Amino acid sequence: MKKTVIIGASNNPSRYAYVAASMFSEKAFPFVPVGIKKGQLFGEEILDLRLKPAIQDVHTVTLYLGPQNQVEWYEYIISLHPKRIIFNPGTENDEFMKISRENGIEVCRACNLVLLSTGQF
Repeated sequence: MKKTVIIGASNNPSRYAYVAASMFSEKAFPFVPVGIKKGQLFGEEILDLRLKPAIQDVHTVTLYLGPQNQVEWYEYIISLHPKRIIFNPGTENDEFMKISRENGIEVCRACNLVLLSTGQF
């Protein structure tokens, strides 16, 4: 299974990151929520982004941070060595996409919710 790190995770049900975590849980995809607010998502503790937690065997990073909030996390996200980064609507960032590609990471402009609901994830 494709372990996915949700950057910008939130336990607020009105946030898309929450809905994505719900879908990962429903479909039994392993996920690691990482954000700045404490809490749990479907049995998984939200790890503190500010601590840059080490996470092994990452397949996908999915972003729920706007471009203006991504810059300070570029190095951390790259250090997770994901095979791909999904830039959800509103998170598209040409600079970070270029850096990701230069580091051998596949870049996807896509919506996790669509990918999961259509079996394309």
